[in-house]
Amino acid sequence: MTAEVNRQERRRRVWGSTLLRALVLVATFLALTAFSIALAKVTLTPSPASEDLVRSNLRPGRSLRQYAEDYTFLAACKQAGGNLLLGVPFGILLPILVPRRLRMLRMVLLTVTVMVVIELVQGALVPGRAFDIDDAILNTSGALLGYLVVGRRISHRYHVLAEGTTRAEATPQPKPERKLAPKSGTKSQTKTKLTSKPKPRPKPSAKSKATPVSMTKSKVKPKSKSRSRGATGRSPSGLVASGRALFGRLLTRDR
Repeated sequence: MTAEVNRQERRRRVWGSTLLRALVLVATFLALTAFSIALAKVTLTPSPASEDLVRSNLRPGRSLRQYAEDYTFLAACKQAGGNLLLGVPFGILLPILVPRRLRMLRMVLLTVTVMVVIELVQGALVPGRAFDIDDAILNTSGALLGYLVVGRRISHRYHVLAEGTTRAEATPQPKPERKLAPKSGTKSQTKTKLTSKPKPRPKPSAKSKATPVSMTKSKVKPKSKSRSRGATGRSPSGLVASGRALFGRLLTRDR
């Protein structure tokens, strides 16, 4: 009964963790899709008013110096901060979708690839937009910042949950053991009977060895002399000897 209850509880946990994984993946995919649409609107929208002002930049740091020298403080923070914020969702969402091994490196490479492609499309197809390597650097820095602050913890918990679910699904469920009653006259019983040694008998001590002799001596009673002797209390051979002695004395007196 307890084994069946444990099995059902284990199935509930596996199904619950699988459902949670599915919900997290769907939510991440939807969030990444919404962010991609917003990013496309921000970066790929034409800007005809700035066609004469915008130029391509292939030198890292050139646009940042321009923000510091020609722009006001608020305008520079808005331009640089906007590029940083555009990369933060990549650092939060991509680590969940990519494998756990080397996830930070994969996240950075994916962010760099996407941002470089967007910058190339801006410079080639969108009027009023130009390719800027500093924008790609700021976007990648924002993705790395978002990963270090939030994305690392979320992705770690998700991958630990996923690994625990896969291990629980892969491990076979233990079958309940059936206890069989031993049959009479089986080989195991005969083996135990043969192998079991008889208990050694205690060796008799010196006192116990001497007891039978003393008991035999005490049991053997001496024969009564009243049967072998006559009425006088002497044996027949003793009477004959005394008679001979008296007869010899009489003969000596007559001579």
